[in-house]
Amino acid sequence: MSHVLRSQKSNLATGLLASAATLLALTTFAHAEGHTAAFSALEFDSALNLNASDLLGARVYASEADIADEPIAADGETEWDDIGEIDEIVLTRDGSVTSVIVGVGGFIGIGEKSVAIDMSELKFVSDGEDADEYFIVVKASAAGVKDAPDYNAMEADNMTRADRPYLTAPTIDRTDYEKVEVTDLTSEMLTGARVYGSSDEDIGEVDSLLLTDDGKIDRAVIDVGGFLGMGEKEIAVTMEELTIMQNDGDVRVYIDSTQEALEAQPEYEG
Repeated sequence: MSHVLRSQKSNLATGLLASAATLLALTTFAHAEGHTAAFSALEFDSALNLNASDLLGARVYASEADIADEPIAADGETEWDDIGEIDEIVLTRDGSVTSVIVGVGGFIGIGEKSVAIDMSELKFVSDGEDADEYFIVVKASAAGVKDAPDYNAMEADNMTRADRPYLTAPTIDRTDYEKVEVTDLTSEMLTGARVYGSSDEDIGEVDSLLLTDDGKIDRAVIDVGGFLGMGEKEIAVTMEELTIMQNDGDVRVYIDSTQEALEAQPEYEG
């Protein structure tokens, strides 16, 4: 009887060890698979793919006429203008390429500047049998290149609009003040108004207002921090982020932020 019992115990131990080994192997595989899931076995296809390093420094040409899909003429003659080279590539946070930044310094007598061209506007025109032989062409006129907005200026403007999360206008409950719309106020009434956090703490003042081309108030530049007018930081916010309250001519501007949080925002460069 005891001999049979010892055999059963031995078989049970062997089975447990085998199960443990199997579980360990499966766990190790799952662990390794989880740590390599971010990687792919990419096979570069020059007919479909481009390396960013190949685009940087590439020349860009402008054509007023529609850009054909077929290769350029055998004699190499085109009506294209060499407008500059790609200095930078702009991506979204999810990795999609949105634009290329082209330095167009010295083109048709204009001063050196950088312009942003949407990636979808670029045409890759074949210049031979190989996939890496091509011209990069954009449909544009000389006047269009000359009048294109400077990328550096666009970048500064975007810092006040897109490079921070927008705030939600706070709900303010004050029986002695009533909410008013920005359209009910003049720029003189808003300029110099004190700015308060949602807890009614004084965090700055409206230094100036930025207007749209048709004269409507677009954004407010708030002076934050500093002492006696020194060391203040200018932050531009949209009017949609503000709640404006008024009582017998006294205007208060509220924003859902603290002074420290506003000071951490990108500074407005007008």
